[in-house]
Amino acid sequence: MNIYYGYENLELTNSVVTVGSFDGLHRGHRYVIEILKKRARELKCESVVVTFNPHPKKVVGADGERLQLLTSNEEKILLFRELNIDHLLFLNFNRALSKMNANEFIEKILAAKICTRHLLVGFNHHLGRMQCSFDEIKNIADGFGISSEILDQIKSGNMAISSSEIRKALLEGRLEEANNLLGYNYFMYGTIIGGRKIGRKLGFPTANIKPDDPDKLIPKNGVYAVEIILNEKKYPGVMSIGSNPTVNRGKRIRSIEVNILDFSREIYGEKIRVIFRYRLRDEMNFSSLDELSRQIEADRNEAIRLLKNNYGFS
Repeated sequence: MNIYYGYENLELTNSVVTVGSFDGLHRGHRYVIEILKKRARELKCESVVVTFNPHPKKVVGADGERLQLLTSNEEKILLFRELNIDHLLFLNFNRALSKMNANEFIEKILAAKICTRHLLVGFNHHLGRMQCSFDEIKNIADGFGISSEILDQIKSGNMAISSSEIRKALLEGRLEEANNLLGYNYFMYGTIIGGRKIGRKLGFPTANIKPDDPDKLIPKNGVYAVEIILNEKKYPGVMSIGSNPTVNRGKRIRSIEVNILDFSREIYGEKIRVIFRYRLRDEMNFSSLDELSRQIEADRNEAIRLLKNNYGFS
């Protein structure tokens, strides 16, 4: 997969293209990508995905709106690589791009720079600052010799698959539902940073994680059974997200900590990938450190049971 940043010096030929933010690259998006690759094979073209950096809401979102991304750019690249598209183009989403209308976008970018032969449009997508209907997009595209089609919305049961529904499920602690809508287990990239070492004092050393993207959505506070990928090796782990109310009686600061099972090496500053497999419980306030220690041991045992039975960890 070739990756490009900006379109000024880009000259592709004979492309089938789809455009969108693709936050989460969920099952609905994956359906679009499969059709994209199918049309590329049929037309003997290359498959091209056009997405944006930063997310458009960072530029044109409502004042005070907090952006919570399901995927950082690095995570998005990883997922697109797995889907085997030919080209991934990140457009710099700025005020100038946000003011382009559909005609300008199709003429200056899709026709002139990507040489688009066929355009796939999602059921609720629009191009440019004016929210054109598909018929309007089709008429414009036809004028530049670009055929186009609109794809139906994908549902899971009676629920529409969307990034907003997945965000809501993660924030409400419905991890299994979110993973089902995504089509894979939610994950995050982060860097190991120093912490207060309270877990070490309790006999369960933890690594504090700083997400690589400050806009990354962190699931609801609680305890999770996770898979850790560190230096291309996989480890089982237990992750705690929250303010640690049992030991933090004063100011509550949210932290992300992981106890990597049967692991003792110092890894400060190293890159880590955390895959959320199961949600074990809500965050709790215990009456004593002994009670907390017993619960941590129970969490470890439950995580080992689940990960061993379903993911082969010993």
